[in-house]
Amino acid sequence: MTRSATAEVSLDLGEVTLRGTVTGAGPTILLLHAGGERRDVWVPVAAVLARHGLRTVAFDLRGHGESSGRATTLQALAGDVVAMIGREPAPIVLVGASIGGLAAIAALADPAVAARVAGLVLVDVVPDPAPARVRSWLDFHGLSGRYTQIVEDVLGSGPALFATAGALDLPILVVHAGRDSPLSESDVRRLRAANRRVSVARIRAAGHLVARDAPEELAKLVLEYAALWRGHTGSRS
Repeated sequence: MTRSATAEVSLDLGEVTLRGTVTGAGPTILLLHAGGERRDVWVPVAAVLARHGLRTVAFDLRGHGESSGRATTLQALAGDVVAMIGREPAPIVLVGASIGGLAAIAALADPAVAARVAGLVLVDVVPDPAPARVRSWLDFHGLSGRYTQIVEDVLGSGPALFATAGALDLPILVVHAGRDSPLSESDVRRLRAANRRVSVARIRAAGHLVARDAPEELAKLVLEYAALWRGHTGSRS
């Protein structure tokens, strides 16, 4: 089996430069990693998707990996995601893990941005989970002190993010990790009640960093749902 063709790309946004990797050819999947990660986490996922005729684009978020700047506010990350979406041929599928998923939701608050997106995959994240439980999870994993500013900004943005997600007129898949997840079943049920276009899939063997723990299972879910969503984009503007 031959390796998928890859290319390195840069996105210059003035104050920051984002470094990314494009893998494969075909309809585009934009991959947004979790906080503290980097784009390399998506390599095995991108390889599977490329073998099935999909093109993936994965950037290091600002302040991560080879990208410059600092990740201190969710709105800054969301602006970067808007720029990423704007450079790609529509419609695309967005896959966001943890804070990458929240940045995607914030970006989709703009109807013109949402119109370019066929569907959204939220990898072990939903908007507005219980802040006390999130803080407890971060404390348990020794992460609180490293990301205090962005964490508090994200938790403070919870109600606005939830309102945006509830109003999105596009299909959403929540991939819920089966272990070591900061999410509760009630968090997921609340989002489903707010937006009837939300579906849920569980990867029982994976922890919160699903792309690391179960990349092939995650890739199969993205393949399945991306094919379904792209088949129903004809009526979207």
